[in-house]
Amino acid sequence: MKNKHRKITFLNLFLGLQKDLIVGGQAVMEGVMMRTPSAYAIACRKSDGSIVHTSEVLPKWSDKYKWMNLPVLRGGATLIQSMALGIKALNFSAAVAHDDMEAQEAKEKLKTLEMQTVFAEGTTDENFTKAPVKITMPEESKAKKPAQAAGAVGSIIFALFFNVLLFIVAPLVLTNVLFIALGWAAPPEVALGASWFETMKAYVWEIKPTSWVAFNLIDGLVRMLFFVVMIFSMSYLKDIRRIFEYHGAEHKTVFTWEKDLDLTAANAKLQKRQHPRCGTSFLMVVMLVAIVLFSVIKFDALWLNLVVRIALMPLVAGLSYEIIRYAAKKESSAIFKFMTLPGLWLQNITTQEPDGEQLEVAIKALKESLKLEPIDAEEVSANHRELEVVV
Repeated sequence: MKNKHRKITFLNLFLGLQKDLIVGGQAVMEGVMMRTPSAYAIACRKSDGSIVHTSEVLPKWSDKYKWMNLPVLRGGATLIQSMALGIKALNFSAAVAHDDMEAQEAKEKLKTLEMQTVFAEGTTDENFTKAPVKITMPEESKAKKPAQAAGAVGSIIFALFFNVLLFIVAPLVLTNVLFIALGWAAPPEVALGASWFETMKAYVWEIKPTSWVAFNLIDGLVRMLFFVVMIFSMSYLKDIRRIFEYHGAEHKTVFTWEKDLDLTAANAKLQKRQHPRCGTSFLMVVMLVAIVLFSVIKFDALWLNLVVRIALMPLVAGLSYEIIRYAAKKESSAIFKFMTLPGLWLQNITTQEPDGEQLEVAIKALKESLKLEPIDAEEVSANHRELEVVV
């Protein structure tokens, strides 16, 4: 009897799930998180070479709330769910790194203390008088402080505020000033003797370009430029580069699974690290969709444009999600595939070549998440599969 045909889709953490079995991924500190429809698993490498992992079954929100399966709406809902799970994964990896660092510091202190010597009274024999002294230090309390939880919430709020400021407010204001300076927008009315604050407010408070299409195109290009410069700058940080290497390990592991190969580091090493439907592509598609959608917004007041753009971000995410899903299909048109190319190019930065140990971590995370699936993962791996992959 022929094996039952199965259709498996691999989706990025940002892009959600729709098929029989979906595996999404995210790189974290010294590790990888893998997600399937029913569960997720996080694996992290410690400094002693061991791999620690955790896994948990996920609630089926899409079964409880049917609206989460509707086109466009499912994209925004999945994005929110994925952000929450991503923060949880990052917190786990940060806790592992913190505990590992404390263990290393304690080991170094103990080693230093053991090397110290004391001299016994009443003798001059150095061989006799030198004796190692071992001192047991009291353990510090590991009780969690309420301030830590508040700090985590504060960090999330600050991150959201920073991203809105950098990718919505700053490009809009900068584009408006540029258009006025080039004569492509009506100059503001500034009273004689106005202060510098009143002058600045006049230049940014109203938006009156001669062409809203051109204005939103430049605004979108500035937004993309900010994003690329930020990613490129971050790639020079040692810790971020390590995360990008784990990002590459995640992609290679999914490629290995996609090709129905054994999940081994040797097989994964031969795969490409740039995946055509990575979450980076999703973010770039979001910016392209925003250019088109924001072109219909025509408010003279700057604050109204800001409010509407922020309010429309769930819609932008939902539309981008549908575009990525359609681009994953073989029968999709060239224009949809073309929209994912900028993200593919950007992966030359956001993914770096991983080593064998990093690949082992990604593979461990995938295997642990598959263990919690209600289907037999080994049977699925042995069967012929049609693949729509987004990682």
